[in-house]
Order: sequence, then structure tokens, then C-alpha cells
Amino acid sequence: MQLSSRLQKFNEPETLKMAKLGRELRAKGIDVIDLSLGEPDFDTPAHVKEAAIKAIHDNWSHYTPVAGFLDLREAVCVKLKRDNNLDYAPENIVVSTGAKQSLANTILALVDEGDEVIIPTPYWVTYSELVKIADGKVVEIRTTSEAQFKITPAQLEAAITPKTKAFLFSSPCNPSGAVYTKAELEGLAGVFRKYPDIFIISDEIYEYINFVGKHESIAQFTDLKERIIIVNGLSKGFAMTGWRLGYIAASVPVAKGCEKLQGQFTSGTSSITQKAAVQALTGDLKPSHEMVEEFTRRRKRVLELVKEIPGVKCFEPQGAFYIFPDVSSYYGKSDGQTTINNASDFCMYLLNTAHVSSVMGDAFGEPKCVRFSFANSLPNIEKAWARIKEALAKLK
Repeated sequence: MQLSSRLQKFNEPETLKMAKLGRELRAKGIDVIDLSLGEPDFDTPAHVKEAAIKAIHDNWSHYTPVAGFLDLREAVCVKLKRDNNLDYAPENIVVSTGAKQSLANTILALVDEGDEVIIPTPYWVTYSELVKIADGKVVEIRTTSEAQFKITPAQLEAAITPKTKAFLFSSPCNPSGAVYTKAELEGLAGVFRKYPDIFIISDEIYEYINFVGKHESIAQFTDLKERIIIVNGLSKGFAMTGWRLGYIAASVPVAKGCEKLQGQFTSGTSSITQKAAVQALTGDLKPSHEMVEEFTRRRKRVLELVKEIPGVKCFEPQGAFYIFPDVSSYYGKSDGQTTINNASDFCMYLLNTAHVSSVMGDAFGEPKCVRFSFANSLPNIEKAWARIKEALAKLK
């Protein structure tokens, strides 16, 4: 029996793979500290949970419209106006089972075989694989920590060809933590104005987790808005990973295309989640702000701990909850039993020796780097980095 050749076009997400390996070690009784997954270690705010409980008692237990309940799509519009000064109508909004599905819908709705999608490195692991599933071609723009992991207008223009269909990026960025300023986005917008057939997919899932100031969306440039697709959701800013709710804001043709695709895959997302999401988007944001304050404290401590480790170069993240250091100075070193040849070896060495899980940078398009999350308690973070420091000291 032979499975579809489609399965050979893309890889399993390394983030999920490392979490799986960590769970396997933990099942054997080993104390593994997880710095691999991008999941806030906070509980969903009480007022959101109460809204879900009320929805259950009120019997919101039936199929939902594919694009989402009207009151939720209206709530998304309220949020976009309140937080981003963006004007959208419910017909521009499609709610999905997580922002990952929102991205998949968008790419499948836009990309044909041979179309090119420009993606700056480093990028979230799923971006490139979704383009491959759609039979598109990934065109990477390499960035550096010296450039704060951000591209310039000149780099963008140099990457554009007649086959360019879309540009896909995140700000704040997973994994680097880079955040684009309004002036930097204006520079990119100036390039896009020359190429009216290119779609711009802006992943803003980490919007609230910003350490440097106000979030800026590229959709604020109204002359480009019709070809911009904002992707966002509730997982990161509201600690609602397991609730599975994402959404897009896009022009009506794109929204309808995504709705059509979703109608054949999952239909509408969970009715209970949708009712809870209305409260999350329109209710008290204090729990989200308190979560960011804690991430700010953790970021400060993680950067202090990393500075104690020789040979690790670390960009100071401006958003999200990761550090993405260059660890290539350890390539070629050995503890006498294990030799570190690349980022994958580095991560497996830390998992098996220090019992700390991380994610290799190759998965994000940057083979010299490794992603470590600080979405874990401060005691666990300090214990993890003490183990990392001890393990790396054995490499000569």
C-alpha cells in the first residue's frame, strides 16, 4: 500500500517533534524541562472560562456557520478598531480552528503550483511547509541578528520576480522576537506599491506580547489593505492554546475563498470556544497585560543567564516569548561521546544530557540558531539554564 506523494513534500513540525521526544523521556521518569513549545504557561482568564460555561448551559452546542458566529466576527472587528485603528466588517472576517488553519486556508486560497512566496528568515516552522503543500515555491530572504532579524526594502525588492504571489511574515516574530516599527513597515509598503499583484500575509498572533511599544500592523497603509491578510488568534495573548481559535481579516474575495476551503475541511470551529472568544476580545484585557508583565521579567532573567554562557550570541527579543541565540561556536565540539555537528545535534545533546528541550534553528530557516521558549515558570527557567550551562561546559 502506498500513501500519497503529498506527504513527502513537507516535514513534521520540529516544535511538535521535540515536545514529543520530551514527553517520551518524561514518561520514563526523567525530569525534562520544556523550553520547546510556544505555549503560555498561564490559565485562561476567569471571565473567558465563565463565558464558555454559560454557553454550555445556554445550549450553544450545534453546528456553527463556517466563517463563525456573527457576534464573534463583530467582536473581531471591534478589537481591530480598538487596538489597531483598522476598519473591517464581519464579511471580512473568517474564524478558524486556530491561527494555523487560518494560515493554511489563506495559502491554499492564494497559491498555485509554481507561485513564489517570499518569507524572511527566521520564520515559524509551518510557513514553508504550507507553501510546499500548496505546490508553491518558498523564496527566503536571509536576515541577521545584527540587522535585528528584519529585512530591508532593498532585500524585499531583490527577491521579487514575475512569479511572486505573496509575502509572508510575522511581527512580533516567532522565533526571533523581532518587531517591525511603523517606519520599517512603511519602507516595505513602498516596495509593495510598485507590485500591485502581490498579496501580503501578516501573522500578528503575538501582537500583545510586545516589549518595545505599540504594535504596528502593515494593514494601516490603507492603499494596500485590499491585498493584506491579517492572521491572528487567541492562543498567545489570551492563554487559550487548547481552545483552538484563529481568524483572518481580509478583502471579501479572499475571505470567501478561505470560507469555501474551510467548508470542506472542518466547517465552523467549536461553538463554545466562539462564545468564549467574544468575551476574550471585548472584555477585560488586564489578565493579558499581567501575563506580558511576567514575560517581561522572564525575558530580563533569561538574557542575564544566557550572557553567562561562553560562545552564545543572543539577540534581545522585542516581542513574543523566545530567545533565538546563535550557538554555532559549539559546532565541532564534543564531550568525548557526542559530537555537535549542527543545531539538531545541539538540541538532542541538551535533551539527553541536560534534559532540556529546545528547537533547532534549521526548522526556522536559520541553521546556526536554536529557539528556547521562556513560556515556563521562572524557577524552571533558572533550573533549565543552569543545566544547559553545565552541559555545554563539557564540550571541548
